[in-house]
Amino acid sequence: MTDTEANKALVASFFETFSSGNVPAIVAAMTRDATWWVSGKLEGFSGSYAVADLAPLLEGAKALYKSGALSITPTAMLAEGDKVAVEAQGHAEMLDGRVYDPHYHFLVTVQGGKVAEVREYMDTQHAKEIFFGG
Repeated sequence: MTDTEANKALVASFFETFSSGNVPAIVAAMTRDATWWVSGKLEGFSGSYAVADLAPLLEGAKALYKSGALSITPTAMLAEGDKVAVEAQGHAEMLDGRVYDPHYHFLVTVQGGKVAEVREYMDTQHAKEIFFGG
């Protein structure tokens, strides 16, 4: 298996873990100094999060989903060096019955067999409508 194939497999496994809602396992799959950046200017969503700040954010979000998790399914991946570009479809049914179904693009950096950085591009308007009612 080439390095790029291994990185793609690692990222696919990471999103499978993410979709389980197991926050300690998600954090364990990331480097100690990992960051997760979200595009846009949506207060409460957009910006950069250290891995230590990500765990409470994910735990809080889990409480809003019927299944306790947001499923992220990669639909396409390209890799070069330590970077993996991912197109993905998200899905979660909210406790109130609405459906959060974002389309994503992620740029994931892999280091030492773990996720070191996630850059998330999503429809912030859809997130605003679902999470903040408008």
